[in-house]
Amino acid sequence: MIYLDNNATTQPEPAVTDAMLEAQRDLWANPSSVHRFGQQVRRRVELARQTLAALLGAAPRQLVFTSGGTESNNLALHGVLDGVSGGGGVLITTPIEHAAIREPAEILRRRGVELVLLSVDGDGCIDLDHLDQMLAAHAGPQRTTLLSVQWANNETGVLQPMADIAARVAAHRDSKRSRLYLHSDATQAVGKIPVDLSQLAEVDLLSLSAHKFHGPKGVGALYIRRGVRLHAQQQGGPQEMQRRGGTENVPGIIGLGVAAELARQFLAEPTRIERLAAMRDRFEQAIIAQLPGTMVNSGTSRRLWNTSNLAFVGLEAEAVLIGLSERGLCASAGAACSSGSLEPSPVLLAMGIPEPAAHGSVRFSLSRHTTDDELEQSTALTVQVVSKLRQTLPLGIETDGHGG
Repeated sequence: MIYLDNNATTQPEPAVTDAMLEAQRDLWANPSSVHRFGQQVRRRVELARQTLAALLGAAPRQLVFTSGGTESNNLALHGVLDGVSGGGGVLITTPIEHAAIREPAEILRRRGVELVLLSVDGDGCIDLDHLDQMLAAHAGPQRTTLLSVQWANNETGVLQPMADIAARVAAHRDSKRSRLYLHSDATQAVGKIPVDLSQLAEVDLLSLSAHKFHGPKGVGALYIRRGVRLHAQQQGGPQEMQRRGGTENVPGIIGLGVAAELARQFLAEPTRIERLAAMRDRFEQAIIAQLPGTMVNSGTSRRLWNTSNLAFVGLEAEAVLIGLSERGLCASAGAACSSGSLEPSPVLLAMGIPEPAAHGSVRFSLSRHTTDDELEQSTALTVQVVSKLRQTLPLGIETDGHGG
């Protein structure tokens, strides 16, 4: 099996699973208990918090452990805006967010929060001038405004200019003394590229999930800058500094800590990232050379080194994926949680990708362990599957890369 679906989930590192097995076997006490055993477990939880904080350039007490990126996103959005009354809440976001932002945003809209969507270009990068206009129009001292922008897109890998976004947020805060907060869904960014919150003081909230960087499923975190008031969404205990009730997932948290340390070591070797990005580029070039008409979605923008979203115009992504799976290659048609839907990706459509291209778009996502040999085999398999499917296309479908 060749696994190129690492934006859906990554294989846990052996050190992660070893640490979790140890925790299940030997560290099963409740970390809230005052006895020595409970406090031994508490120390391991706090060590994981410190390790994750070091990866992010944050203080440990700014991190709240959650069940993953979806809960972190919901806690950020609802935590800021649920307590706002009288129509004084505004959520500014983009049309290319993950469903874990889009769906709570729609719920908040139905509850009276004003929802504003920013313009994006053909690569999925936000229009910074439009951002300035929307902040000027909607951020002010009488309103609570939350700006939520995904750091790295899960389908295309496109990277938003977070430093520029943060600078614009800072300017509007200073000029209007507004209650303006900046949140980023960094689920695809953390562990893959440097995320240093000590250099981005304007970021108030940031979501992450361990299983996106070789940690376990079922555990993540929300960074909350000091001074940000957040309404807890899960009551039932004083855990996580009153921010998230419930007994902690100790094995998951310990696994997250190990994964964070391994990610820190990986990011300390930029040549590894450069090599993997070059591998991804060679893979795309080989596919395009052998399958004319294929296009790379967001190919002209800054992307994650591991993500390649290829449009096989006139085909159905589901058919391509089934053919690849039968030959032992795992890929996806965008967000894993929406697989099974025959509708084209709303992210690609929001970018202006024509429907025939969006329908045929397949995401290949590498891990830090992907090899050249695996990508060479993947190229051959993809060419084989797509060529076979193209032979069965109905007459009149053109694969010119522009929607036919």
